[in-house]
Amino acid sequence: MADGTDILKALNEEMDRPYTFMHICGTHEAAIAHAGLRSILPDGLKIVMGPGCPVCITPQGEIDAAIELAKKGCIIATYGDLVRVPGTQGALEEFSKNDVRVVQGVHKAVEIAEKTDREVVFISVGFETTAPTVAATILQKPPENFSILSCHRFVPPAMKYLLEQGEANLDGFLLPGHVCVVAGYEEYEQFPVPQVVGGFEPEDILLGLLMLVKQVNEGRAEVENAYPRAVSREGNPKAMKMIYEVFETCDVEWRGFPVIPDSGLRLKDKYAAYDAQKKFGIEIKHVEKNSACICDQVLRGVADPTDCKLFGKACTPRNPVGPCMVSHEGACKIWALYNQKKY
Repeated sequence: MADGTDILKALNEEMDRPYTFMHICGTHEAAIAHAGLRSILPDGLKIVMGPGCPVCITPQGEIDAAIELAKKGCIIATYGDLVRVPGTQGALEEFSKNDVRVVQGVHKAVEIAEKTDREVVFISVGFETTAPTVAATILQKPPENFSILSCHRFVPPAMKYLLEQGEANLDGFLLPGHVCVVAGYEEYEQFPVPQVVGGFEPEDILLGLLMLVKQVNEGRAEVENAYPRAVSREGNPKAMKMIYEVFETCDVEWRGFPVIPDSGLRLKDKYAAYDAQKKFGIEIKHVEKNSACICDQVLRGVADPTDCKLFGKACTPRNPVGPCMVSHEGACKIWALYNQKKY
């Protein structure tokens, strides 16, 4: 790979108009902020955040469902970020007396189930990156007192929605490297817009942006791979096969979005014994927004965290109001930690 200085020089030479590109990965946002890339990018080149944080796009209705499961006496196991995301009744961490536990992954939740007679529910969030581990766990037939609340989602349907709406006026996408390691990028070829799979080093991101600008300038709309050391077009077929063995796609709501067709994953009927929704008769309800928080706009790429009146005041990493200030992949928390500003 060329030196970052050389890539930046080439990027400046290619610029001939304003460009707006969206990334769909919280790790990209963290890498961009940590390296201070926005401060050195050419004038007129803007990178906006998309719905790339799985914790952030989990709607309040799913948090409320997890809290209801805790109230039913289940041991709730999930990732650390998710326990702080507010639902209508508060966050899961506020129900710790009901036995809410932070685990590193689904395998740890299974270990808890193996050591107790109580019901254990893993609140299972994530994109194509985490779904294979959950699928593999289900295929191994965990204990009968184990189940999951599936909050998994696929990225391409959300991209389809963003492009159809045109709200963010995007010129192209920096595709999520982690997701593409698993899913590949063949499915993204359906979208008639410039796209580049990007890695996570500063040079990776700059190269991805340069390739996007070149596509726009040359009138091309294709998927290029700037992360070939980790990503191939076909991805990891074994991992994807496991996902489709255990799960089927379904229509599901994303926080900040309406219901997006075929963007969610639910357990197939033959694995219904591990479906916490069916096992405990839990309904996931739509919740109307009633807060000044603009996480929904940040997730759609039409606002920056600093556009929010709550940012850094009522809403801080210590006392978050919205999910984007909770997660380590949330744009608001990242901007707060790195003192990121508009450019």
